[in-house]
Amino acid sequence: MKYGERAIKKANLEIWDNPEPERDYEINISFSEFTCLCPRSGYPDFATIKITYIPDKKIVELKSLKLYLNSYRNIHISHEEVTNKIYTDLEKKLKPRFLEIIGDFNPRGNVKTFVKVSSDFRKL
Repeated sequence: MKYGERAIKKANLEIWDNPEPERDYEINISFSEFTCLCPRSGYPDFATIKITYIPDKKIVELKSLKLYLNSYRNIHISHEEVTNKIYTDLEKKLKPRFLEIIGDFNPRGNVKTFVKVSSDFRKL
């Protein structure tokens, strides 16, 4: 097993203290090399995962986030399920003031999927 594979296998979201917990500020993260596997066919799905959040007391450490997102590359999971799972995992760890996850999946078979999960929807 290569060192990168070992790191991905041990992936765990690491959370740090927010250096400015009294201030509202927005963090935008774009991960353009996301992959997972279609649960029906096993073909790879490629996406850009976009994360936007306003932290409260905690922020996510970026290398741990990269490894966490890379851990999906061999998992058979739908676009909807993976986007919601990323949201749930980050929401649980960070407890942010606002969180939005977008799964912008590349077209496959002439079908493009864009999945958005946001804490704003809870206010509807």
